Amino acid sequence: MKKIIKIEGMTCSHCQARVEKALNSITGVDAKVDLKKKAAVVSLDSDISDSVFKDAVSEAGYEVVSIEEKKGLFGR
Repeated sequence: MKKIIKIEGMTCSHCQARVEKALNSITGVDAKVDLKKKAAVVSLDSDISDSVFKDAVSEAGYEVVSIEEKKGLFGR
């Protein structure tokens, strides 16, 4: 499963790295942060509550705007 997390407050590559590190510290998560899109694509090994992502990003000093499940081709 993949989720897309929209994040506010990132302005530079240091911000990007900080958010990526915070998300990747969650067990079972592989996160890639795109500074230009102000979003992270997160791959999950198991179901993880959105509040866990919000807390990790908030503790890093940024704000989660939205979290949505990434749908594959044909909405799967």
